[in-house]
Amino acid sequence: MFLTISTTGTPENPATDLGFLLHKHPEKAQRFSTSHGTAHVLYPEAGVERCTAALLLEVDPVALVRRGKGKERGGPADPTLAQYVNDRPYAASSLLAVALGSVFSSAVKGQCAARPELPGRARPLRVEVPALPARGGAALVARLFEPLGWTVTARPVALDERFPEWGESRYVSLVLEGELRLADALRHLYVLLPVLDDAKHYWVAPDEVEKLLRSGEGWLEDHPEQRLITSRYLSRRWSLTRDALERLALARLAEADDSRAEELDNAVDEKDDTEERPQPLAVRRREAVVAALRASGAARVLDLGCGQGQLVGALLQDTRFTEIVGVDVSVRALKEAARRLRLDRMTERQSARVTLLQGSLAYTDRRLAGYDAAVLSEVVEHLDLSRLPALEYAVFGAARPGTVVVTTPNAEYNIRWETLPAGHVRHADHRFEWTREEFRAWADRVAGRHGYAVEFTPVGADDPEVGPPTQMAVFRRNDTGNAPQGTDGERGTDETAKEEETA
Repeated sequence: MFLTISTTGTPENPATDLGFLLHKHPEKAQRFSTSHGTAHVLYPEAGVERCTAALLLEVDPVALVRRGKGKERGGPADPTLAQYVNDRPYAASSLLAVALGSVFSSAVKGQCAARPELPGRARPLRVEVPALPARGGAALVARLFEPLGWTVTARPVALDERFPEWGESRYVSLVLEGELRLADALRHLYVLLPVLDDAKHYWVAPDEVEKLLRSGEGWLEDHPEQRLITSRYLSRRWSLTRDALERLALARLAEADDSRAEELDNAVDEKDDTEERPQPLAVRRREAVVAALRASGAARVLDLGCGQGQLVGALLQDTRFTEIVGVDVSVRALKEAARRLRLDRMTERQSARVTLLQGSLAYTDRRLAGYDAAVLSEVVEHLDLSRLPALEYAVFGAARPGTVVVTTPNAEYNIRWETLPAGHVRHADHRFEWTREEFRAWADRVAGRHGYAVEFTPVGADDPEVGPPTQMAVFRRNDTGNAPQGTDGERGTDETAKEEETA
C-alpha cells in the first residue's frame, strides 16, 4: 500500500518543513514494524520549493492469516483479508490508516516540539493514493472530501486496460489538493480511507467511537455525509453508530451555545423527555414482513438476500417459525449475520432452527425448494433489470414457496426525502427504483406467469400524493399442481444452473 504527501514552499518557508511536521528526517529512509507488516517512510524529493514524503506499507500475508484465526478482536471483518493471494493488500484500507496513525502519531496530534509554530499553519498539500477502494464510486469520494476543503481528482481504475470493454473496477486513483493544516489532512485520511473501503481488518469495539470522535473533531460534526461516515467507520454496528451520532449532535449544539457538551448533557431532564421517537422505516418494514408471514401460516421460511441477518433475528424470536434459512451471495454479509445472531452462542435447540447459505438468486438452487414462504426484502432493486427474469424463475418457477413477500422502495416517495438529490436513488447500489404502477405491473406479470395471486400493502406512512416509502407485494401460490411452463429463456437459465451444479 502506498501514499504520498507533497507540499511546496519558498526560501522563507521551505517545503522541507514537512520533515519537522512529520517528525521524519528527509535524508533518512526509516522503517517501522506494524502488526500486519512493515511501514517505510522515505522522501522521493526534498527541496526548498517542493518536498514529498511517501508511506509504503508492506503487508505480511502470514501475519494476516495468523491474526485472522482469532475471535472478535483478532479476526478480520472481511474474510478476504485473511487470504494469501488477493488484491486487498495492495489497495489502501484500514491497514494503511492504522499505519498512518501510528507512524505519524505526533503529526496527527498537531505536535512539533522543534518548531511549535508549524502545526497551526495551513500549507498547500497534495495527497496521492494510487489504489483506493471506493464503494460508492468516484462520486462518493468527492462527497466525502470536497466539503473538507479538498479539490478531488478520483480517476476510476479499469478492470484490465487491455480489455476496456470489461469496464471499471471499484478502485480509483485519488489525488487530493488543498491548503490545510497537515494534522487535519492526516485525520481526514485516517477516518475516510476505511470508510471508502467499507471494511476494517479488526474487530470494531466500543473504543472505536472514541477514535472516531477524536479524529473527527472539528470537521465531522458538520459534515453532510456524517451518518454514512459514522456508520461505515463503525462497521455498521448500530449501537455504536447511534452513540457516536448522539455525541456529535451534542458537540454541535455545545459549539453553537458556546458551552461544554457535558453541561448540555446534564441539563436534559429525562423525566420531561416524553416525545416519542419516530420508528425507523427499516423496523416498520421488518414488522410488516413478519406480520405477512404470520398471516400466511408459514413455519419454514427463506430470507433471500438476508444481508446481515436482521430479519432472520426477528423471525427467531417467534417460535412458530420452526426453520429459517438466510441466503446471500456475500460471504462477508453471512459472516456478519452469524456474528450478529451469535450463532456460536446459541443453544443446540435454537441453532437447529437457523441455517445460513451462500447462493446466487440468479440461478435455480434445489436447496431452496419445498419451503412454506420466501422473502425478498429490498433485494430486487439491487439487480440489473436484465437479470430479473432469472431471479423470477429461480424463486417463483423453481423453488415455488407457498408465499412470497417482496418489498422494494417506492420511487415516487423519494421527493419527500429532503437529503436525497432529485433524480437519485436511495442507495448507490440500486440499479432502479419502481413507481407504484411499475411495481404492480411487474408483480402482476410474475404472478400470472407462475401461478400466484398477489396483493399489495403499503409500508410506512401512506402519503396521499406519492404513496408509502416502501411498497410490499404478497404472492400466494395457486394450488394448481405443477409450475407453469416458463419461456425458453427461463428454461435455459435453469439448464445452465443444473450444468454448473453438476460441474
